[in-house]
Amino acid sequence: MKLKILYLLIAFFVAGLPINAEDFKVDTNNTKFNVYSGMFDFSDDGKRSTLIGLQHQNVDLNKDTFLGNLSPITGALITSDNAAYFYTGVQAQYSIGALNVIPSFTPGIYEQGDGKDLGHIIEFKSEVQLSLDLPKDSQFGFSYNHLSNASLGDKNPGANSYMFNFLKKF
Repeated sequence: MKLKILYLLIAFFVAGLPINAEDFKVDTNNTKFNVYSGMFDFSDDGKRSTLIGLQHQNVDLNKDTFLGNLSPITGALITSDNAAYFYTGVQAQYSIGALNVIPSFTPGIYEQGDGKDLGHIIEFKSEVQLSLDLPKDSQFGFSYNHLSNASLGDKNPGANSYMFNFLKKF
């Protein structure tokens, strides 16, 4: 049953992707990197650990949808307990002056290492980031995310994390 749910989620995700390259807006090769560090699973005293991560976004590869302008992101994080999460998904950016609200959703692969057992290798990260524009195409922000396996595994404890972010467009 859980495998069927996973296939259904993947089918919905793939169905929302553009069919051909003309559906994407591509102007230049601008990319944005997000370097972040914070606390993995801050709400669990037993498995709390520091984390560091890197995320890539091609800011010109985007698509207008009913949710706003979406663009793909890819990244990875590692904790001080050698747990790792590799992900790819989508994010939107809504700007209010110099303040940016950036929600994202990214399915990925989780490796426990010596860290918390999240119950499954496939995990889903829901995140919201608040950032301020800085000079020279940079941003500084704070983000919160939740990792969950959507009950694909026998257990689904989840993990809540917060990070400080530095974003730079190249």
